[in-house]
Amino acid sequence: MPANLTPQYYAAEEAYKKATTVEDKIAALQEMLSVIPKHKGTEKLQGDIKRRLSRAREEGQKKSKTAAYNPFHVEKQGAGQVVLAGYPNTGKSSLVATLTRARVKVADFPFTTAVPATGMMPYEDILIQLVDTPPFSAEGAPAGLLNTFKRADLLLVVVDASSDDCLEELEQTLAFLTGKNVIQPPHAGMEEAAAPGEAEAQGHSVPYRLLATKMDLPQGKENLEIIRELKPGLQFVTVSTQSEGELQRLKEMIFADLEIIRVYTKAPGKDPDMETPFVLKKGETVLDLAYNIHRDFPERLKNARLWGSSKFEGQSVAREYMLEDRDIVELNLA
Repeated sequence: MPANLTPQYYAAEEAYKKATTVEDKIAALQEMLSVIPKHKGTEKLQGDIKRRLSRAREEGQKKSKTAAYNPFHVEKQGAGQVVLAGYPNTGKSSLVATLTRARVKVADFPFTTAVPATGMMPYEDILIQLVDTPPFSAEGAPAGLLNTFKRADLLLVVVDASSDDCLEELEQTLAFLTGKNVIQPPHAGMEEAAAPGEAEAQGHSVPYRLLATKMDLPQGKENLEIIRELKPGLQFVTVSTQSEGELQRLKEMIFADLEIIRVYTKAPGKDPDMETPFVLKKGETVLDLAYNIHRDFPERLKNARLWGSSKFEGQSVAREYMLEDRDIVELNLA
């Protein structure tokens, strides 16, 4: 069966060939695995990528033990890592504290956050990692902080809509992040550019959203309207820590933008485990699920039954069947 590899796959493969660091190799391999078509014709290639990814991670772990301490490094946890970036006093810390209940330093003076601080945001039956980062400015940011941005699964570019300097700070923020190849350059039609999935054309640019905070404060709505008039292509997600509705919409957006699905498993003859789903990327298959459970399972997999997105409940499905959110899968092994 032909592999029918996509241009996005070849772009990620080229990035892997050009990678000079373990981190860049891991990012490229993850991208290759994410965009490769999932069917029988690519099973061997998927297995090869996973082996290379495993070796690269082992190499990275060995290097990290001997390398100098990096105060900006944040180990990924949960169903996805969402990093907040922005100027001082934009509300990043307050947002992370509100959504995760983490003990993050919150103050009205700048540069309160000196190193990244993390918290786990509950979303239904999974946890998503939020990372509050030290602010940057027009003068720049430490190199280690840039690596934190580039490793994120999703970047929230935060702007204080209530500030008189919000437009200038927005322009400087976007210029800084695009100049450092963290995100795509903004352009006309930003509605799509700001959404995950569009970053593929720029290699390993991080998917991102523009987040306008402090919308409950005076001038927030007025300033945002001015920005929208002057920058009509830009699309913002608005949020206030005082609005439960806006916070819930932000959670839903984060889950959607991470492009992940939850898959539940069941043993033959038993009820499914609906409390601890496996988290996969959209487009992944029964075979990917088997690999995530145990790396020996793909070779031992005889067949699978599925409840959820299949036409019939408990229907037998192929190894390359593409799973959807909240599917329940029963794996039968040899």
